[in-house]
Amino acid sequence: MCTRKKTIAKFSAFVILAGLFATACSWVSPHSQKTVAADPASPWGPPQIVGKIESKDIIESSGIAASKCQPGVFWTHNDSGDDAFIFAINQKGENLGTWHVKNSENIDWEDIAQFKDGSGKCFIYIGEIGDNKIQRPVHGVYRVQEPTVSDSSKGTRIKDALETEPAEQLRYSYPDHNQNAETLMVHPATGDIYVLTKRFDGPSGIYKIKPTFGSDSTQSAEKLGDLAVPNVPNGYLTGGDIAPDGKHAAVCDYTAAYELALPAGDNNFDDIWKQSPVTIDRGKLEQGEAVGYTPDGTSLILTSEKKNSPVVLVTRK
Repeated sequence: MCTRKKTIAKFSAFVILAGLFATACSWVSPHSQKTVAADPASPWGPPQIVGKIESKDIIESSGIAASKCQPGVFWTHNDSGDDAFIFAINQKGENLGTWHVKNSENIDWEDIAQFKDGSGKCFIYIGEIGDNKIQRPVHGVYRVQEPTVSDSSKGTRIKDALETEPAEQLRYSYPDHNQNAETLMVHPATGDIYVLTKRFDGPSGIYKIKPTFGSDSTQSAEKLGDLAVPNVPNGYLTGGDIAPDGKHAAVCDYTAAYELALPAGDNNFDDIWKQSPVTIDRGKLEQGEAVGYTPDGTSLILTSEKKNSPVVLVTRK
């Protein structure tokens, strides 16, 4: 009798653990997130499909950023599993060119951002920030001078990719423990870098990094706090961007986008993380991982993983 009870107890424990494991696995699936309704008070209009990514080489558009130097140009990249390539597209998704990023490696690129310095030169920032197994103690951000789109670059693919200028790298670690992240942002005025983690067991962690490139040393990111969006899980963020005015920030997960805004009169950008996010309807994207502001800040452009992803535009009312 005792042996039977022990056997039943062990079997019951196994069933419970298996159930918990299955639940945990469902959390990390992009299809497990519920679709959250747009906020009725949202200042954003309905989503519109304005194009489709043309290049067959872009199979996992994991980040998107609007050029601040070349009107109508947007930059994207593939997730891990690809080499170090960036792709230029327009709003229709047409192929404007492919470049290999010199002096870089794509271990797990997850997001992309743009920065225009005081001299008017534009740079692309690439977040080497992914870590699904939570095993990497050091992460990086690449900075490369933005290539010029031209008639000769249009239509190029990986097999005939052009070369960028050599990239510089910033190395950083987290002050608490290893993290997985898919959201990279650069403030348009200060150049400060923000990385938001991707978690299924709690809110996203917000980390700030000073833009010190070209050093072999590893700096420690500063934790500013946590961000929870109105979804389950509430910290499963996959992309983000800071608006050109430096007073708005957008993030996304697999089913929606969200915007935070600084209160009127507040000029401290770090206060934006204390605000409540507004939910934005970003339409039907199979696995949304990328969101960026247009250069004038009046619209958001979003793409998804999978080949020939739709290009979605959401415009402020």
